[in-house]
Amino acid sequence: MHILSTPIEYLKGVGPSRADLLKKELKIFTYGDLLSHYPFRYIDKSKIYNISELTKDLPYIQVKGFIVRFEEKGLKRKKRLIAYLKDDTGMTELVWFKGIRWIKSAIKLNTEYLVFGKPSFYNGKLNIAHPEMDLIEDNHEDINKLQAVYPSTEKLNSKGLSSRVISKLIHCLLPLLKHHLEETLSLEIIKRLNLPSREESLFDIHCPSSARRLVRAQKRLKFEEFFFLQLHLLKTQLTRNSRNKGYTLDKIGDCFNNFYHKHLPFTLTNSQKKVLKEIRNDVKKRFQMNRLLQGDVGSGKTLVALLTMLMAIDNKYQACLMAPTEILAQQHFVTISGYLKNQEINIRILTGSTKTKDRKVLLKDLEQGKIDILIGTHALLEKQVLFKNLAVAIIDEQHRFGVAQRARLWKKNKYPPHVLVMTATPIPRTLSMTLYGDLDVSIIDELPPGRKPVKTMWKSNSSRLSIIDFMKKQIKLERQIYIVFPLIEESEKLDYKNLIEGYNSIVREFPLPDFQVSVVHGRMKAEDKEYEMERFLSGITNIMVATTVIEVGVDVPNASVMIIESAERFGLSQLHQLRGRVGRGAEQSYCILVSGDKVSNDARIRLKTMVETNDGFRISEQDLKLRGPGDMMGTKQSGILNFKIANLLVDNKILEFAREQARVLLEKDPDLEHTDNINIIRAYRPYARERIGWSRIS
Repeated sequence: MHILSTPIEYLKGVGPSRADLLKKELKIFTYGDLLSHYPFRYIDKSKIYNISELTKDLPYIQVKGFIVRFEEKGLKRKKRLIAYLKDDTGMTELVWFKGIRWIKSAIKLNTEYLVFGKPSFYNGKLNIAHPEMDLIEDNHEDINKLQAVYPSTEKLNSKGLSSRVISKLIHCLLPLLKHHLEETLSLEIIKRLNLPSREESLFDIHCPSSARRLVRAQKRLKFEEFFFLQLHLLKTQLTRNSRNKGYTLDKIGDCFNNFYHKHLPFTLTNSQKKVLKEIRNDVKKRFQMNRLLQGDVGSGKTLVALLTMLMAIDNKYQACLMAPTEILAQQHFVTISGYLKNQEINIRILTGSTKTKDRKVLLKDLEQGKIDILIGTHALLEKQVLFKNLAVAIIDEQHRFGVAQRARLWKKNKYPPHVLVMTATPIPRTLSMTLYGDLDVSIIDELPPGRKPVKTMWKSNSSRLSIIDFMKKQIKLERQIYIVFPLIEESEKLDYKNLIEGYNSIVREFPLPDFQVSVVHGRMKAEDKEYEMERFLSGITNIMVATTVIEVGVDVPNASVMIIESAERFGLSQLHQLRGRVGRGAEQSYCILVSGDKVSNDARIRLKTMVETNDGFRISEQDLKLRGPGDMMGTKQSGILNFKIANLLVDNKILEFAREQARVLLEKDPDLEHTDNINIIRAYRPYARERIGWSRIS
């Protein structure tokens, strides 16, 4: 057994009870886990202050002096211990509110101490509460060093496993590991990039003797963490591209040409043409396509998806499009049927509410190959849904489907279908390289011609009268309006109340029979929701009062105003998605963000960002800064973004560099067989085993 696999309880100073705590609280099971429990900051203990220099505004500092006396003050729970620390320039108080008996017995009078803590005022006097204290004779070697501060938890602190104790455990561990830490990178990479060795880096990250050595160690370990992730993603992509046989769609025939040259609703943007070319090159090959298509709301992804499906039909294969909600599936069905009304292509829809009688006929036709395009929801994944020859699968907003769910679609075939995943959530480059680094990524970054950018305004509750006037003017121009209320799952009743109150106030402001109001929320039956959506879509109702159920859904070109109530309660990407519901027609559209008079700093940044830009990628970059990668992508617990030391927000340059180094390596040695790369393959094998099943699409 390698020393790094040694159970943590065998380390001096740990034992069974501390080991249990480390396992439960920090997932530290072995010596190796403790070694990779890196500090999150460092304290510079190279400077020692004079007591006369202390002020309450200083950060954590060190002073040196003798404790000349101490005393207890207060009664019972309010009892405190005060020690008086003196140096040549003055005297200050050290104060403890807990552990008084133990501290009192441990303090030695008239002995020199090195004291570390945060100066503050208490009872009108400057003091240091609960300082760290070391006798100078015990501490001589630690002076002039950077001291590591480790992540801990409240429970660990209460049980005596503070950052300082974790630091002591690591100091016990490091000597045992000398000459036992195997190198993970090739000597060629280490030399070419001028990196310190792995052992040197791990020792310096915990016990840096200088700031320069610390920076070098951090860069090496961050590079290594990103390098193995990118190596894995690129190797997965390489394996898939060389082994996953797919359907060869080498013919562009009548279906595609007829639609492209005679029935295209508008001229494709250069961006759409570029993406189509990329897809065309993929599906011509013998291997399965796995492509992620990013494009802002309204950028024309559906048209690209349709043209991709027509490539399958021209080669006598079937295609399907899977959407996360029934409303969205219905929308796709209506849009695509409208596009193809002049062609003899059989398009059908399958959702949870498809009637049993219709479903039986549909399933039979599907298996016999009579259906060319099947659009649907999760219903497409059911066992009884069998295709004759599914060659193209389009997935809309794929993050709403689980990996295992999606995999069911591939197993309905001899070969896996070509996969095109579409998302209207722009993903920052660093996140895309991390989450989807094993895929080919296409981006549509232009809006179709004739579309005007949505004008966004931020108003407070006090501007409500002017907002109502603006709405009345828009309705006179025969425009339609969305009013969206926030939805927080744990307070569904409150949200419902807010929505109904909002609905009632709108009805009061705009008395019938001048116009109609629709209301849509999550507690309604599916058929009632459909009915209200249909009334709005057909122009019977002028205003749609809704919760976020319309975030991804109905495309109403005549809707030109989006009013978002309590906008400060929404995330940036959700605000951007909601704004994308308007601006679908040729008229100028507006998004009005209505907030309370007082908003938090983060909310202020979100709302200002929305006013300043319509660019989804700029918005996603800001979202990444505000929320962090895990929260933003809903992958907090997935293990994908749980880096030990690297940080996507600040280390993006290292990430890009590491990906390039991994790409160059695999170009020269795709199977990592060269003797020069023995360290890399030895480290990569266990890494890859841990990540089996990670693949984001198939």
